Amino acid sequence: MSTTSPLEQVPTLAADLTRVEAELHESVQTDNELLKDIASHLISAGGKRVRPGFCITSAAASSVEFAPAEHDVILGAVAVELVHQGSLYHDDVMDAATTRRAVESVNSKWGNQHAILAGDFLLGRASEIAASLGTEVAGLLANTISQLCDGQVRELEYLYRVDRTEESYLKSIDGKTASLLAAACRIGGIVAGLERDRIDLLTTFGSAYGLAFQIVDDILDLTATDEELGKPAGNDMIEGVYTLPVIRAMAHGEVGADLRQLLGRPIDTTARDEARELVKASGALRSAHADARRYADQATTAIDPFAETAGGAALKAAADHLVDKVESLIV
Repeated sequence: MSTTSPLEQVPTLAADLTRVEAELHESVQTDNELLKDIASHLISAGGKRVRPGFCITSAAASSVEFAPAEHDVILGAVAVELVHQGSLYHDDVMDAATTRRAVESVNSKWGNQHAILAGDFLLGRASEIAASLGTEVAGLLANTISQLCDGQVRELEYLYRVDRTEESYLKSIDGKTASLLAAACRIGGIVAGLERDRIDLLTTFGSAYGLAFQIVDDILDLTATDEELGKPAGNDMIEGVYTLPVIRAMAHGEVGADLRQLLGRPIDTTARDEARELVKASGALRSAHADARRYADQATTAIDPFAETAGGAALKAAADHLVDKVESLIV
C-alpha cells in the first residue's frame, strides 16, 4: 500500500506540508518537557497529513495555478491536524493499542492517563490556533470536535453487537471521520476567502470523501498486513467494531451464521483470521468497495464547478485514487 499523499501531484504541496510540519512542532512547545515529549510523539512519527493537504488544496480551489499557501491557510491546516492527532491519542487508549504508525503508541509508552491529557492538550492547542483565524473557524472546529465525540460514542454503543445496522455504522463514520475532512476543506475555503456557495461545495466534497475514506480504511483493515497499515490488521473485529463489510457478511445467506457465531464477543487472532476469511468469501468486500466508489463519485460531482481550477482538479484526482488503490487487495 502506498504511503504517499493522495495529493502528491500538487507541485507546491510538499513545501507547504514542510511548513505545516514546522508549525506542528512549534504548536506543542511548552516548558513542561514531559508533556512536550508526549504531545510531539506521533507528530514526529510522521504520516500522510491528509487533512492538512485537503485544507491547503481546498484553499486553491479558485486558482488556475498552484502557489505557496498563505500563512493563515497553513495555520488552518495545523489546527485540523492537531484535532486529528488528539483524537488518535484518545482512540489508542480506548483500543488499548500498542503501536501507531509503526512506533509504540503513547498509551503504551507513557500510560493511559498521560495519553488522555496529552490528547486534550493537542485539542486545546488546535482551538487556540482556530481562534486566531476568526470566530467562524473557531466555532467550526469546536463543532467538529463535538461530532468526533458523537461518532465515537455511536461506535461504542454497538461494540460486539452482531445486530449493528448499516445506518448506525454510517452515522458513526460521518461523525468520527467525515466531519473532520469536511472541516479541513471548509476551513481552507473560509481562510482563502472563497464565495459561500463554493465553500459549501468544498464541504460537501470533504464529507463525501470522508465517508469513502473510512469505508476504504475498513476494507484495508480486513485485507492488508500489519506492516502495510502501520497498526495491527483486523483489530476492529478483535475490539468488537463491526464495519460495513462485516455487517454485510453477517447478513450473507451462506456465511452469515458462521460469522455471527464467531463474533459477538472478544476473540483471539485465530478467530479473527477465520472471520476475515468468512468476510472475504461473502463478497462483502466488493460490495463495500462499490459504496466507497459511490461516495467518491458524490465527492467529485460536488467539485465539478472547480474542474478548471488547480485545487479542484487535484481534489478530484485524490477521490479517484482513494477507491482505486484497494482494488488489488479485494479477493
